[in-house]
Amino acid sequence: MKKEVKKQNKKDKKPKTPEDILKYEIATELGLMDKIKEGGWKSLTAKESGRIGGIMTTRKKKMKQNNK
Repeated sequence: MKKEVKKQNKKDKKPKTPEDILKYEIATELGLMDKIKEGGWKSLTAKESGRIGGIMTTRKKKMKQNNK
């Protein structure tokens, strides 16, 4: 029963940092949220994770340039 509680708590957590919010946003855009909800972030392939990271990097650079 303790394991079930821990799993529920992990799923209930919401993104806290701007980076987490961006990561979830990109995953949703790529249609990966169902996969993430079922198996967590570890269920993604290297290609999927890399794609999310690459898009995050690109967007961060654009945001940084826009703020200057």
